[in-house]
Amino acid sequence: MKNFLLVLLFLFCVEKYPTIAQQLPPIFDKTYESQKDSRIRQYLSPKRIVWMSDKTGQSIIDPQNLIKLGTGQADLVHRNISRLVSTHEVRPGLVLDFGKEIQGGLQLITDQPGDHRPIKIRIRFGESVSETMSDVDTISGATNDHAMRDFIIDVPWLGMMQIGNTGFRFARIDLVDPNRDLQLKEVRAVFEYRDIPYLGSFKSNDDRLNQIWNTGAYTVHLNMQEYLWDGIKRDRLVWVGDMHPEVMTINAVFGKNDVVAKSLDQARDITPLPGWMNGISAYSMWWVLIHRDLYKNQGDLEYLRKQQKYLVALLDQIMQKTKDNKENLDGGRFLDWPSSENPLGVHAGLHAMMVMTLDAGAELCTILDEPAQAAKCKEVSTNLKLYVPDANNSKQAAALLSLAGLVDAQKANTEVISQGECERFSTFYGYYMLQAKAKAKDYQGAMDCIRNYWGGMLDMGATTFWEDFDLAWTKNAAPITELVPEGKDDIHGDFGAYCYKNLRHSLCHGWASGPTSWLTEHVLGVSVVEPGCKVIRIQPNLGDLQWVEGTFPTPMGVVKIRHEKQANGKIKSDIDAPKGVKVLR
Repeated sequence: MKNFLLVLLFLFCVEKYPTIAQQLPPIFDKTYESQKDSRIRQYLSPKRIVWMSDKTGQSIIDPQNLIKLGTGQADLVHRNISRLVSTHEVRPGLVLDFGKEIQGGLQLITDQPGDHRPIKIRIRFGESVSETMSDVDTISGATNDHAMRDFIIDVPWLGMMQIGNTGFRFARIDLVDPNRDLQLKEVRAVFEYRDIPYLGSFKSNDDRLNQIWNTGAYTVHLNMQEYLWDGIKRDRLVWVGDMHPEVMTINAVFGKNDVVAKSLDQARDITPLPGWMNGISAYSMWWVLIHRDLYKNQGDLEYLRKQQKYLVALLDQIMQKTKDNKENLDGGRFLDWPSSENPLGVHAGLHAMMVMTLDAGAELCTILDEPAQAAKCKEVSTNLKLYVPDANNSKQAAALLSLAGLVDAQKANTEVISQGECERFSTFYGYYMLQAKAKAKDYQGAMDCIRNYWGGMLDMGATTFWEDFDLAWTKNAAPITELVPEGKDDIHGDFGAYCYKNLRHSLCHGWASGPTSWLTEHVLGVSVVEPGCKVIRIQPNLGDLQWVEGTFPTPMGVVKIRHEKQANGKIKSDIDAPKGVKVLR
C-alpha cells in the first residue's frame, strides 16, 4: 500500500510540477536516446555432457543435473546441484553440448558453498568440440578475435551470471581456483536471435535436400543480428559481397526484413566515394546487384529512391574503371579466397561482374527516371561484351562469365564448372556455380553437388554451413561433435587457409547459404518477373525427385506450391497464390 501511494504521489508531482520531471535520472526522460534491441533471448539447457576431466565422481559430482531443464533463478533449497571440487593438484572441467550452433553466451546459476568468495572459472566456447579443448596460440589457430571465446572470470556465490557473446555450440567450464567448491544449479545457453517467422519453406521426398535447405535458412537467420553479419564467431561484420547470397536467402525464407536495408545503408554511409565498400571493388558492385534483386523481390520504390544519388555516382565510378573495353578496377581485386591466387581468373570474374553490374545499373536507372545514366550503362556494358577473358580454369570466373552472358552456359558448365564435380567449389561462390549450372539446364548436376558438397558438412555434424569447405578434408576426419580420436584428422583444427586457418575457421557463415534460395528458385521453380512479385513464374525442375512442395513469401502474402511427378514423367502442380500475385507457368 505504501509503494502504491508513492507511485501516485510521483505521478501527481510530474503532472502538477513538471520541473520535477526534469530533475529525474535520464532513464525517465522521454528524450533520452536509446535503441531497442531487435532480438529476443531464449535459454537452452545442455543436451549432453561431451567430456569430463574426471569420471570417478571425486572432483565432478552429480554432473547429470546440468542436463535438467532450468529456471534461471537461484534459490535456497540446494537441490539438483552439480559440483566441481578442486585441490592443489586437480582442476576439474567439463564440456557441454547445446545441440546446435547459436549466437549468445552462457547463464550460470550458482548455489552457496561455505566459502562465500567469488570463484574463478575458465570458459571456452567452441563451434566444435576440438575448439573448446584448445588454447589461444599460434599453432591451432584458436583466437579471441572479434569475440571472446576463451577467458577467465569470477562467478558469484548464490547468484546469476551471464557470460560471453559469440557463436558456439559447445562450452567448456574449468574451475581455476584451487581448493574451491563450485556449486552449479544451472548452466544454460543464452540464445540471441530475431524472432521472425520462416515464411518460405521447402520439402521434398529427399530428406537430405530438405535438411540442407533448412540449414542454409538457419545459417542466415543466426547472422541476422542487429546488422547482417558474415559470421557469428568471426568476423561479425557487414561484408557486402557476403550479403548477396544472404539477401537471396532472406528473400526466399523471411521476405522483407529491416536488417537488409539497415546493413546496406551502413555500408553506403561509411563508404563515401571514391571509396570501395570494404575496400573491395567487387563488393561495391555487389551492392548494386543486391539493390536490383531486392527491388525485384520487394518492389519498394521509396527505399530504392533513397539510393539514387549514391547509385548514380557509383555507376559513374565503375564505368571509369575500364581500359580498352576491359575491366581496370583498382582497390582490392577479390572474388573469394580460393580464387585469390589466380589473377587471370580474378580478372575474368571482375570483368563479368562489371557487365552484370552495369546491366543491373541500367535497370535501376530506368526505374529511377535516370534515362541518360541508363543509356550510358548499356553502352559501356555493350563495349565490355566485345572482350571475353579466359576463365583460366577458375570455376568462380566461369560461373560469372556464364551469368553475365559472355560465354555459352553449357560450354562453361561442361568445360570448367562440372570438371571433378564438386571439386574446387567454395561455400561462397558455390552459389554462383549452382546458378551457372541452372542456366546450362544442368539441374540434376547442381542437385547432386548440393547433396554431396553441402551435405558433406552435415555429415561432419554441422548445424550451420561453413566459411569454406573441401570434401577432401572429410576422408579421415572426425565430426565436430566429438573429441578427435588418435589417428583421425580434426575437420575443424587441421584444415582451412587464408583468413580461416584451423580453428579460426568460422562454422557459421551466411555466404554459404546458397542452396536454400537455389532450391526455391530452380526446384520449387519460383522466379520473380515483375517487381514486388506482382508477377511470378513457376517452372519446377524436379530432376530425380518424385515430389516437392513449399511456400514463397511475397509482399502480398505467401504462395503455396506443390509439384508431383506423374507416371508418364509429367509434373502436376497445385499453386495457391494470394490476391495481387499473377502466376505464369
